[in-house]
Amino acid sequence: MNDLPTAVEVHDLTVSYDKRPVLWNIDLALPAGELVGVIGPNGAGKSTLIKAAMGLLPCDRGWVRFFGEPLEKQRLAVGYVPQRESVDWDFPVTVRDVVLMGTYGRLRWWRSPGATERQLADQCLVDVGLWEFRNRQISNLSGGQRQRVFLARALAQQSRVYFMDEPFVGVDAATEAAIVELLRQLKNRGCTVIVVHHDLQSAPNYFDRILLLNMRLVACGPTAEVFTPELLQKTYGGQLTILSEAAERVAVIRR
Repeated sequence: MNDLPTAVEVHDLTVSYDKRPVLWNIDLALPAGELVGVIGPNGAGKSTLIKAAMGLLPCDRGWVRFFGEPLEKQRLAVGYVPQRESVDWDFPVTVRDVVLMGTYGRLRWWRSPGATERQLADQCLVDVGLWEFRNRQISNLSGGQRQRVFLARALAQQSRVYFMDEPFVGVDAATEAAIVELLRQLKNRGCTVIVVHHDLQSAPNYFDRILLLNMRLVACGPTAEVFTPELLQKTYGGQLTILSEAAERVAVIRR
């Protein structure tokens, strides 16, 4: 029995695009202080789920609660790392400026970031290994460096729940290792981190809990219970060509 408080609760969530349902009747509860992987085939509604939870997409019905309250009352407790492709990287701004944006939510409308906020932003840059790039234009960064900027900005938000949309896509091995270490640090601080993830091979190593999604919720629970060949087959159907490799990973983590 998990005694941790519920960080995120979703009830009867249904979302449509142009009257075509993308998510159907999603019900789940995620405890605080865990790393959660959201896994499913392309078009399964993974990004839609976290965008709807963040209030970035309208819902047909249902609700999402954070620590028992709607997003409006817990907005400062929720951070978001979007896909890199969704950002205009030609915008003329420095790495430090982007990270400093993460502090804006906690400022009064009449206040600009001060010494405290700049110190926090600088520490976040150190945490993700980007201090030496602080004055560089974001357009001059590599893909992995851009992802680290996003992570630093999220750290500056000082949230209790983080949504991350495919943070490992297109990054090098060093950046992937740095992201994993950062996720574990957030967990150690008691944060809940929900990550849209596509790599079945690494999933059992990265996450405490797995959420299997294909328009409907297939399963959600501890990785050892949910990351099984049977449930993966149910989630992916004929699309899964690496089920045998995934099954080997399941066998390894259960030994």
